[in-house]
Amino acid sequence: MERTYHKQEINMTEALMTRINELISHYPEDKRKSALLPVLHEVQDAHENWLSIELMDKVAEILLIKPIEVYEVVSFYTMFNQKPIGKYMFEFCQTSPCCLNGVENLMDYTCEKLGVKIGEITPDGLFEVRGVECLGACGYAPMMQLGDFYKEHLNETKIDQLIDDCKNNTILLHDK
Repeated sequence: MERTYHKQEINMTEALMTRINELISHYPEDKRKSALLPVLHEVQDAHENWLSIELMDKVAEILLIKPIEVYEVVSFYTMFNQKPIGKYMFEFCQTSPCCLNGVENLMDYTCEKLGVKIGEITPDGLFEVRGVECLGACGYAPMMQLGDFYKEHLNETKIDQLIDDCKNNTILLHDK
């Protein structure tokens, strides 16, 4: 499988660096690596919700750690994106409770509705559908995450409404 390389402009603004330094200050000097997860979240949020290799290298430089230590974390957690993503990423939980409640059929329905396969971005750049590991809301299955929010007890009608709300830009993605 051929890997596509995506170029990304690194924009470490003064405000972002101030926030990163504030996060690092919560840990002892010899434990800077402990700030890795919150720093990655801040950096990803400031860079169109994805992290290029160059950006991960910059995080390693800031935290005084090896780049591989950043790559390992970014490649492990689905909350970090290693390529550009759709504006609205539908992240469906694919663990047992959601599967038992029909999430796989809802994923197929959503992909068909949007004209994409799992992991593809719609031509307009608005949507992407992904399967992820447990989101910790088993009692609300089937469910997914959209931005910072959970969408629970899903069915086709709710999926249709979510797609319409996204297309009309009437949905909140972030709590900030």
